[in-house]
Amino acid sequence: MSTAILEASELAVAGRKRVRLCSREDLVADSGVVAWHQGHQIAIFYLPGRPEATDEPSNRPEAVGELSTRPEAVGELSTRPEAVGELYAVDNHDPFSGANVIGRGIVGDLNGELVVASPIYKQHFRLRDGLCLEDPDQRLRCWPVAFEGDDVVLLPEETVGRT
Repeated sequence: MSTAILEASELAVAGRKRVRLCSREDLVADSGVVAWHQGHQIAIFYLPGRPEATDEPSNRPEAVGELSTRPEAVGELSTRPEAVGELYAVDNHDPFSGANVIGRGIVGDLNGELVVASPIYKQHFRLRDGLCLEDPDQRLRCWPVAFEGDDVVLLPEETVGRT
């Protein structure tokens, strides 16, 4: 697992700004990496081939589709079922310990939910919405992300209807 924090950069795609968090090559399957964006540490989890653990609607952009990699459709969202459940992004800051460690947590399935366990006090946070399973009053911020070619990009929150 990488301990480096990756620096985000802005890209202009089809007249819209996108924030590149990292490349696909930076990701570690079934684990987390951390990217820095405007004062926030964002833990990015890449779970290739894992189906979504629940039938509830997801706020993640992959539920809508992945950004297309066709040159003529750069910046468009396209549906790609195999992308569902692959990429999750949440705050790296653990609200219980106050440490930036979520990206180092263990990813797993708890009662049918894909979760990351904080490496300090072991609370479980759902990857699909950041909710803490042990304390529903605590939640990690979720970040809308998608693949754009070989880049992992941060999408505008209105892309997936989040506030």
